[in-house]
Parts: sequence; C-alpha cells; structure tokens
Amino acid sequence: MDKKNVLIVEDDPIIQHLIQICLKNLGYEVCGTAGTGDEAVASAQKTKPDFVLMDINLSGKIDGIDAARQIKAQSDARIIFLTAFSDEQIIERAKEIHPAGFILKPFSNNDLRITLELAK
Repeated sequence: MDKKNVLIVEDDPIIQHLIQICLKNLGYEVCGTAGTGDEAVASAQKTKPDFVLMDINLSGKIDGIDAARQIKAQSDARIIFLTAFSDEQIIERAKEIHPAGFILKPFSNNDLRITLELAK
C-alpha cells in the first residue's frame, strides 16, 4: 500500500498529537497540521493531502466546514470530519460538502482506521 498523506486540522494540541500517533501506527503519513480553517486551506494547497481530518469547531474567521468547502474546490482531497458536534444544523452543512466520512469524538483508533479505509 502506498502511504497516504493526511492533513490534520484540530485546534486542541493534545488531540492533534494523539491523531498523529494513531495515523502513523496505521501506516499513514501526516503531511501537516493546522489549528484554524485558514491554516488548513493554506496547508492543503501546499501539501496536497489525500485525506483531511477536519475538526468543525475551529477558532478564526472560518470553521471546518467552510475550510473543507474551500479545500474541495481546489483539490481532490477526501474530507473526513472529526468533531464533537452532531446537531442537525451541523450535519446539514457538512452534507453539502459530501464528506468521505464523519467521526464523532471521542473516537477510537478503530473508528479512524475503518473510516479511512472506506474513504479510499
């Protein structure tokens, strides 16, 4: 299997680090990290990830859904939302992006593995 590149967009540094460890253990390459939507868009342009693990609730001018929309307009990266928020309004906005997956926090390594495998 070719190593797939993953961009992690998560504003909590501890969760971001845990995701990095999990991805490396699963055989994925972390090509970058970002803590805001604007950083995510810039990093995706630079690193050209295969997958973007995107938190929805981010500080800054744009949230994860708006950042995902911009990334998808510029690349073929598959977006997987990784969030603690699942209210109807969030789900409806996320569906507009046609994400490759949606994982609720707290998540397990197995949740991440399965979602990434299905998103290929």
